[in-house]
Amino acid sequence: MHAAVIHEAGGEFELEEREIPTPDSNEVRIAVDACGICHSDEFVKAGTYPGISYPRIPGHEIAGRIDAVGDGVSQWSTDDRVGVGWHGGHCFTCEACRRGDFKMCDNVETTGVTYDGGYAEYVTVPAEAVAAIPDSLDAVDAAPLLCAGVTTFNALRNSDALPGELVAVQGVGGLGHLAIQYAHAAGFETAAISRSPDKEALAMELGADHFINATETDPAEQLQALGGAKVVLATAPSSDAIESIVGGIGTDGTVLVVGVPDEPVSVDANQLVGSRGAVAGWASGDARDSQDTLEFSSLREVTPQIETYPLSEVESAYERMIQNDARFRVVLEP
Repeated sequence: MHAAVIHEAGGEFELEEREIPTPDSNEVRIAVDACGICHSDEFVKAGTYPGISYPRIPGHEIAGRIDAVGDGVSQWSTDDRVGVGWHGGHCFTCEACRRGDFKMCDNVETTGVTYDGGYAEYVTVPAEAVAAIPDSLDAVDAAPLLCAGVTTFNALRNSDALPGELVAVQGVGGLGHLAIQYAHAAGFETAAISRSPDKEALAMELGADHFINATETDPAEQLQALGGAKVVLATAPSSDAIESIVGGIGTDGTVLVVGVPDEPVSVDANQLVGSRGAVAGWASGDARDSQDTLEFSSLREVTPQIETYPLSEVESAYERMIQNDARFRVVLEP
């Protein structure tokens, strides 16, 4: 098979021929139809993920078809259309797993980080990391939903917001353009917040009821004028932008961070005390969460805006994503 391999921290992608891997007893092998490129892949490229070993094939937004199953796997069969996201497996025995909270497993595996990922024609993954893909979703559309999709969908559905309440999405990018669609489909009054006024038409087309231009107005004041947000989903990884929206939450409101900035976020405790508010974080989800995301996306026709590239152009495709030149997700088709 062909694969894009990183051999050392800071190294370039090297296109190589490798033996097609054989699944262990608890694994399945997936013929990769599509694999999204995510900003988190920089952990592999730059070597910043703790304990990462090389060589490594990145990629944790995998969509394809099962073409082999391990002897111990009974829940999946060959030709099943499946996907795998950031959550790459769990131990089943730690305290979190015993409580069914697999995402918080003490020994969690991460696809394309702790084992080889989807920048390749084939990949083997633990059976518990696999999600079924509905027939109505193309592989190239399903792939980004297994990271950007599940992160935003799962964060919103686990928040305290109820249909009809005000939910704001900070940032209209790779995460935000999906979050707006999910918020609209879930019945929230949806506000999009952006520092790019040229994205207003797109935000409204995706389902936003309001567009707040953060370069011209105070986004917190605008949210308060709308009654205060129950949830502000912070998708753009900017400390300044996140800090600017904390004052926009209403009573018992939450700023929910899914786009992680490099710098710490400073919060005025008076704002939180006065609103009984909170600033919290949310991390993607496990395989069942991914499948829920795919099924809901199919039901309500939520799809990412993508650019596609062959595996041979992995370097330029990666650069378009990492430089924020893409609108909005980049997908390889191995």
